[in-house]
Amino acid sequence: MAQRIAIGVDVGGSGIKAAAVIVGSGELASERLRVPTPDPSTPQAVIASIGRLVRRVKKMEGVPDDAPIGVGIPTVVLDGVAKLASNIDPAWIDFAVEPALTKSLKRSVVVLNDADAAGMAEMRFGAGKGRPGVVLVLTLGTGVGSALFSDGKLVPNTEFGQMEIRGRPAERRSAAVARTKRGLSWKAWALDLDEHLDRIDQLVWPSIVILGGGVSKRADKFLSRLTSRVPVTPATLLNDAGIVGAALAAVERGDAAGPRA
Repeated sequence: MAQRIAIGVDVGGSGIKAAAVIVGSGELASERLRVPTPDPSTPQAVIASIGRLVRRVKKMEGVPDDAPIGVGIPTVVLDGVAKLASNIDPAWIDFAVEPALTKSLKRSVVVLNDADAAGMAEMRFGAGKGRPGVVLVLTLGTGVGSALFSDGKLVPNTEFGQMEIRGRPAERRSAAVARTKRGLSWKAWALDLDEHLDRIDQLVWPSIVILGGGVSKRADKFLSRLTSRVPVTPATLLNDAGIVGAALAAVERGDAAGPRA
């Protein structure tokens, strides 16, 4: 039986990544491509970059031309419309991104919050696999994305990076980029992250928190310094999680929609 292939695209504040994915195993079926996120990151500029990446992935060996396409974007997505622009251009607010991408790529495209995509991948193939109860995935990068699961079911579009701590959005202190911008040591940054985790714990009482994003590769630098009640573990899919989760979403939503002409 042929392995099912889908294309996942992960749009971040600094880079856009894409690859083909074997959806049954979560493994990449092609080279992972990356280009810088356009500056300014307007919808038109980002969509053009996504189109070029998808066309390059489709040319790779073993990638079918009709592979489903999923795109994770750092915004709340309701009915295909972007609703937030904390780490991308303000023009995204109320932009109908799913119809625009479908028109640009000339095929149906599934769009979802980028952290939700990463969380789906971690719950299916990574550190959250088989975990019951409330599981929270936090992606630490340009901002802080969040994906909340209850007994494996996604509660979409949570934005724990935007919760207010000390008078401003928490991600301004606990995002990975915040550490480098502020010139903090791992110890000092861990204190900020610890406070954020503790505040989240007071609200949703997760059984475990999974930390993703590129900084998860440096977990040895800060994980032992965290004191929050909730157990914290690094993600296992690292920077591939958003790509894998977007590909999963493309296949699963397509299957749920039923046969198409």
